[in-house]
Amino acid sequence: MTTEARTLEAHAGGHGHDDHGGAAHGSLKSYLIGFGLSVVLTAVPFWLVMSGAIADKQVTALIVLVLAAVQIVVHMVYFLHMNTRSENGWTMMAMIFTVIMVVIALTGSLWVMHHLNVNMMPIHDMSQMP
Repeated sequence: MTTEARTLEAHAGGHGHDDHGGAAHGSLKSYLIGFGLSVVLTAVPFWLVMSGAIADKQVTALIVLVLAAVQIVVHMVYFLHMNTRSENGWTMMAMIFTVIMVVIALTGSLWVMHHLNVNMMPIHDMSQMP
C-alpha cells in the first residue's frame, strides 16, 4: 500500500487490519472452543446437582464453585480476549488486581460476619429448657 493510499484511507475513517491498539483478535476457531468449553462447564455442574452423583452436598457445592471460576476464566480468555499480549499485558494485570481485591473484600467480609456471629449472638443453653 502506498503512502498516498494510506493517507486517503486514514482520512476516510478506515483503518488497517493491524490498527487495533494492540487488542487481540478472536477467530471462529477460538470462539467455537470457548463456546464448547462454556457448554461443558455448564452441563457438568447441572448434571452433578440434578443426578446427585456425589452424596455430600458440600463437596458438590465446592465442585460447582470451582467449575464456575473456571468458566469465568474461559469467558475472559476466549470472549473478552484477555491475555498477556493484548495491550502489552495491561488488561491481564488489571484483571489480576481486580481478582485480588475482590478476594480480599469477600474474605474480610466473611471473617467479620463470622466473628460477629460467634461473639455477639446470644448463647442458647438448652439444658435450662423444660
